Amino acid sequence: MKTRATELFGVEHPIVQTGMGWVSGPALTAATANAGGLGILAAAVMSYDELALAITETKARTTKPFGVNLRADSPEVVQCIELMAREGVKVASFALAPKQDLIKRCKDHGMVVMPSIGAKRHAEKVAEWGVDAVIVQGGEGGGHTGQVPTTVLLPQVVDAVDIPVIAAGGFFDGRGLVAALAYGAEGIAMGTRFLLTSDSLVGDAVKQVYLSKGVAETVVTTEVDGVPHRVLRTEFVEELLKSRALGRLTRATKNAIAFQKLSGTPWKDVVTEGLAMRKSAELSLSQLVMAANTPMLLKAAMVDGRPDLGVMASGQVVGLIDDLPSCAELIERIMNEAEATLKRLL
Repeated sequence: MKTRATELFGVEHPIVQTGMGWVSGPALTAATANAGGLGILAAAVMSYDELALAITETKARTTKPFGVNLRADSPEVVQCIELMAREGVKVASFALAPKQDLIKRCKDHGMVVMPSIGAKRHAEKVAEWGVDAVIVQGGEGGGHTGQVPTTVLLPQVVDAVDIPVIAAGGFFDGRGLVAALAYGAEGIAMGTRFLLTSDSLVGDAVKQVYLSKGVAETVVTTEVDGVPHRVLRTEFVEELLKSRALGRLTRATKNAIAFQKLSGTPWKDVVTEGLAMRKSAELSLSQLVMAANTPMLLKAAMVDGRPDLGVMASGQVVGLIDDLPSCAELIERIMNEAEATLKRLL
């Protein structure tokens, strides 16, 4: 199945594994690439040195194209782009829309630039700035998300821009891929579905929590980091929702300090990044401290295996997933289902 996306990325199938913080490491990224999809390393929670090691490990596991997801407002973003260029990384993916100078820098190095967007106007803006493709995430998606569902947002964006559009938010099988193509997308991107594979290094206990949830057991809240964030509804999240502002702020401050120690990032860079985040996301000072708390809350569950102490980003599609295939098995299944669906419709 060839689309403009497969040609642009140099991959076999129009399927993208999104760059999930603490989840999309070398093993998952390379497994997706080897299965014919586009795997994306999550660099938003990595230092420059950690990203360098992750790229080296990914290249040791696969010779196929892959991407790296960056924070456009990170103090190290320029250095990371230069590193990616030297290492021959195919795709530069961005969680926050990059400015024109970053887009140009990536394209000058021959990289494909693909930001994630959640509104038609954002897609129009980055298309004018010269990006090569966009991931359009509807409200069903996990992590930071908007209010407009994929079935409404996707056709809006497809009609507004001429570049390839990748649909995200609510996809997990071949029927969804065909539906996205029918709307005019060039492929689909999935996070939760790839998290729940045997190639994902997230602990089995955490995966079982995901598998136990239904479609109504996620919640969109601003209590995690000050902006809308879709996560699994757990006891910890329920307590977070009910806690008073002072308690949340105290907890967030402690976790922000812990993350600074863990990452080794100089406080000057932390403050610089925080101020950039505040400006780009229009956060209040209290929300800014909460945002600094997010990496620790995600790490507690995804890395430390303590869902009772952290949060787990998840799309609503989690309630439709009941197994843990390998990336190869998953992509083969999706493509077979898509072919069968197309035959049935024709």
